[in-house]
Amino acid sequence: MECIIETPVGNLLLRETGLGISEISFTDQPACMNDGRFLKMAADQLEEYFSGKRTVFELPLDLRGTAFQKQVWEALCRIPFGETRSYQEIACGIGRPKAVRAVGMACHVNPVVIAVPCHRVIGKNGSLTGFGGGLDRKSFLLNFERMNMDLRNSDS
Repeated sequence: MECIIETPVGNLLLRETGLGISEISFTDQPACMNDGRFLKMAADQLEEYFSGKRTVFELPLDLRGTAFQKQVWEALCRIPFGETRSYQEIACGIGRPKAVRAVGMACHVNPVVIAVPCHRVIGKNGSLTGFGGGLDRKSFLLNFERMNMDLRNSDS
């Protein structure tokens, strides 16, 4: 099952299998809803994320990829909201310090954008680098998270 939702960074295509969410990707197709159990959960959590109420996704995921890609995607999920890591930091963190380019490719093929936060991975020098949704969306997401972290910290 699939549906398309509107978000501040454009429409997102959500797909589910019987095991969980298998895809969240950018699309130009118009919004439409479907009543899939996991789709509703993902749509609700994305709405909470974009309203500043959610910093961590709690979705059952059904990700298809190699063992290495899954290892990278798990590492991405450990990057805290509002923070970034370099591709090299991810590679070192999974015990594969020479696999920087492979980490970049795993980020590029990440099937579940935002929920598996590949937008939080930047170049070693702090530069914004490739993002399947485009650098403008990556910049928006990073700025959105930083702004929300600043608001959370000022409320404390």
